[in-house]
Amino acid sequence: MTDTASTGATLTLFDSLTRAARPFAPIDPAMVRLYSCGPTVYNFAHLGNLRAYVFTDTLRRTLNWKGWPVNHVINITDVGHLTSDADEGDDKMEAAAKKAAKTIWEIAAFYTDAFKADLKALNIISPTIWSVATDHIQDMIAFARSIEDAGASYELDSGLYFDTSKVPDYGRLAGARGDETVARIAEVEGKRNAADFALWRRSAEGEQRQMEWLSPWGPGAPGWHLECSVMSMKYLGEQFDIHTGGIDHREIHHCNEIAQNQAFTRSGESGANFWMHNNFLVDRGGKMSKSKGGFATLAGVIDKGVHPLAYRLLCLSAHYRSELEFSPEALAAALTRLQRLVIAVEALRDKAGTPDWLRVVDEAAASKGASFAYQRAVIEDGLGAKALALVAQFDEALSNDLMVPQALPLLEAALADKGIDSQEKLRLVATMDLALGLDLLRIGRIDLRRRPADARIEESEIEALLEQRQAARAAKDYAESDRIRDALTERGVAVMDGAGAMRWDWILEL
Repeated sequence: MTDTASTGATLTLFDSLTRAARPFAPIDPAMVRLYSCGPTVYNFAHLGNLRAYVFTDTLRRTLNWKGWPVNHVINITDVGHLTSDADEGDDKMEAAAKKAAKTIWEIAAFYTDAFKADLKALNIISPTIWSVATDHIQDMIAFARSIEDAGASYELDSGLYFDTSKVPDYGRLAGARGDETVARIAEVEGKRNAADFALWRRSAEGEQRQMEWLSPWGPGAPGWHLECSVMSMKYLGEQFDIHTGGIDHREIHHCNEIAQNQAFTRSGESGANFWMHNNFLVDRGGKMSKSKGGFATLAGVIDKGVHPLAYRLLCLSAHYRSELEFSPEALAAALTRLQRLVIAVEALRDKAGTPDWLRVVDEAAASKGASFAYQRAVIEDGLGAKALALVAQFDEALSNDLMVPQALPLLEAALADKGIDSQEKLRLVATMDLALGLDLLRIGRIDLRRRPADARIEESEIEALLEQRQAARAAKDYAESDRIRDALTERGVAVMDGAGAMRWDWILEL
């Protein structure tokens, strides 16, 4: 395996622009260039937002697993995004700062840190570059001037607007956009076309924004769509490999990016060879979003006593292009599935110890300098025919447009197969988990035991009561043993007897 070419099955990815799955090959065989729309840092990311980053991380890990290094850029939107994704309303950052009586810079710093903490908790690999919108204002002004020079914009009292009639096939990414989608776009007096959007928003007379800059079109701030065109091209080139985002971006935001890219480059190129979108996370009431009152964060999941990797596993259980239903029952099932995997791998670790190959892989992972290709070569060296066949099936599933729901059962089958010895099983877990990102070699059953925020007892008291219970059982005082167990149950603690099981766990109320 090399760092410059894919091995195994041909990777096929679904391109939203062509509405077809097709073989993937990077423009530069030595490096995949990947751009992902990042968060607007005015509040905590909700679980629906985070599904997009689990998807992108799975894509990146798959590319790495198949031998390609990845140059990955995620932007941080700290200006320009309006309260409606359809290009209308107040700036989200200005509104959040006003509500909290803080500066935008304080709001942006706090929620940027919170977002990065969420990604770390989900074992998502950090991008190569974090690109912050306000660090690129002059780049955006220059980009907008180039679009103006191309004759693809016009000026109104409220700012500079992109003329969508000036680019071919505007909105092709969205498919057949109905009146409902167009109706979401802000109506501004003087706009030439309903779908036209702001490149630069001039501050209103007498308005004093916290964030505004001088420009050829007056003081103001860039339109939201501009930043992604500017930063993706700056760091990845005018035409790069893959652009990712949530399916909600497909209808307006990414259509506008493509239009800007075409006007800037004076070509019909969209900016990316593949446009990839994950579907919605939904609850029983519909699409999860803050505006519908379905605000749910990763911190909220953790406060319930659920390990964040259970949410990652829930995301992996459905194909990224399918809607994923979120419910307490689904989250509980994902946690149970994760517990079974962790317990099985922990038993393998206890039996196998720490073999030399695992030390090498651990050191490589810690250094962050060793490629997945190198780690796979170390892990898979010496695998037998049966184990290699499972690796090939796993590769086929990943290569089929990231069909992780078919890949996960192969890991579980490997763990259950009595015809594969423990050392080979551990190697299979190690190589598959490079792509899955569940951190199975490094977390144990105790790590999954997360204290709920509303727990009514301290762990030290639980341990003391369990010692008393053990003494009662040794003295054959089963009535006292049962009394202690029932008292713990009343306080939200489940006691489990039997070899190999957790001695206790929190009773989760989801």
